[in-house]
Amino acid sequence: MNATFVYYFLIMVAGTVGELCVARAMKTVGDAKQFRPAAVIRVVLQAMGVGWMWLGLLFMTIAFFALLGMLSLENVSLVVPATALSYAVGALGGQIFLGERVTLTRWIGVLLVCVGVALVFLGRAA
Repeated sequence: MNATFVYYFLIMVAGTVGELCVARAMKTVGDAKQFRPAAVIRVVLQAMGVGWMWLGLLFMTIAFFALLGMLSLENVSLVVPATALSYAVGALGGQIFLGERVTLTRWIGVLLVCVGVALVFLGRAA
């Protein structure tokens, strides 16, 4: 299997799974009622007690190191736009995993991002 494909897969899937897990943890904890340092720290400490947060941090760490690996193989002008495909994975994951409602307008936006990534890849071949 191509290392480039594995890196892209890890960046998109592990990164998005990590973000979904962190979102689940934060929905469990709730928001800070005030935007003062003590209130924010309290919410962060509560979130650290939720297993979803640690699982999310693990997946996001995997995605980060995959990004480093990918940057050692490809140009940043290709890698960074290609990671935008995670928006599609995130919208789908938010809908399925978190029960979020993703509107048609958002799906059209995701489609436009995917078309943009395809153009970046086509430019690579030229």
